[in-house]
Amino acid sequence: MTERKIIKAGLLGLGTVGTGVYKLAKRQKEEIEKKTGVSLQIEGILVHNIEKKREGVDPSLLTDNYRDLTGNEEISVIIEVMGGIEPAKTIILEAMRAGKSVVTANKDLVAVHGAQLYETAAENGVDFLFEAAVAGGIPIIRPLKQCLAGNEISDAVGIVNGTTNYILTRMFEDNMEFQEALDQATELGYAEADPTADIQGLDAGRKIAILASTAFHSRVVFDDVYTEGITKITARDIRYAKEFDSVIKLLGIARQRDGQIEAAVYPMLISKDHPLATVRDSFNAVFVHGDAVDDVMFYGRGAGEFPTASAVMGDVIDVIRNMQYGCTGRIGCTCYRTTPVKNPGDIKNKFFIRMQVVNKPGVLAAIAGELATHKVSISKVVQKVIKSGMAELVIGTEEVKEYHMADALNDLKKLDVVHEISSVIREY
Repeated sequence: MTERKIIKAGLLGLGTVGTGVYKLAKRQKEEIEKKTGVSLQIEGILVHNIEKKREGVDPSLLTDNYRDLTGNEEISVIIEVMGGIEPAKTIILEAMRAGKSVVTANKDLVAVHGAQLYETAAENGVDFLFEAAVAGGIPIIRPLKQCLAGNEISDAVGIVNGTTNYILTRMFEDNMEFQEALDQATELGYAEADPTADIQGLDAGRKIAILASTAFHSRVVFDDVYTEGITKITARDIRYAKEFDSVIKLLGIARQRDGQIEAAVYPMLISKDHPLATVRDSFNAVFVHGDAVDDVMFYGRGAGEFPTASAVMGDVIDVIRNMQYGCTGRIGCTCYRTTPVKNPGDIKNKFFIRMQVVNKPGVLAAIAGELATHKVSISKVVQKVIKSGMAELVIGTEEVKEYHMADALNDLKKLDVVHEISSVIREY
């Protein structure tokens, strides 16, 4: 075992997560020493505004020049929690080339440039760990790489965005419309001032790219993931979901089917009996199926100051242990396959279609005929009269390829008896 007394780290960013990491490193100082045999010392912190007062933080640690950290030979670990692609990418690559291991929570960066970062880490014999980039404080990357390494994983499906899960929970439990639930989420701090990345499924899409790459050992980037958000979900859709003993969740889907990877994010009806249906408010969960372990679910806080800091510090402790035994880079990139990512149009899903139609004989037959033309089979039908001469028709389908459903919907809109297609939601 290599003799070390102090491991010095540089912290990039002192926002919500960065502050949590700093506090946790101080709070766990003695525990870290007992767990690793060395002391962890935050040697410097990169911030935008060096003059800003930060309670409880030694101002002598602050710098606005990242090379004060990457160029410091005493620093052996860089902790990146600043977010965004640049300058984080440049700084991390420079740190690795200087022989420093890197721990990051940056899902944007890993989802797009993970391959390059892994390659650079391997070339320089350093660790590159990113547990906090997916599902905050919930352990999922390490379990997939280590605990479940004896499995062939076929499914990794998750609720990986707390903002949208909070919104959908409020819509389901309090009969709110989308905008009302979003306003409450914003007021309580669950949603950002600009919630676009959350409510349009982009945040979840980045996490699913990372999750799919890790689970299936083949590179999946953000652009490979089809994303659809929750902005079109209405209280009326929620009421129908209740009728069907289901809930609506924004699900990130990573699956291996027919020698291809399916990677997508969309709102889906999911049976109340499924474990993911019980995940409420801002909590996250990832449901994994392996050929040996069968079904397992990881559940907990998907974001926040200390949950995310918990995942970051877990990685830091792993790096410290590896340094002690001279085995940094021990578990690097596991993308040793080149499995193709399936075209989103070729993915098969069941669908819930809600439409406003003319209330007269023969309408259902006309619609069923149009669907059959596009290889869409009906599994259930619910019809309610909304007003004189008009009815609301809800159709559930069997599994059908996405492109067949898209063609069917386009032709349904052209039928004289179809006034409006109000909702199209997939079923898990």
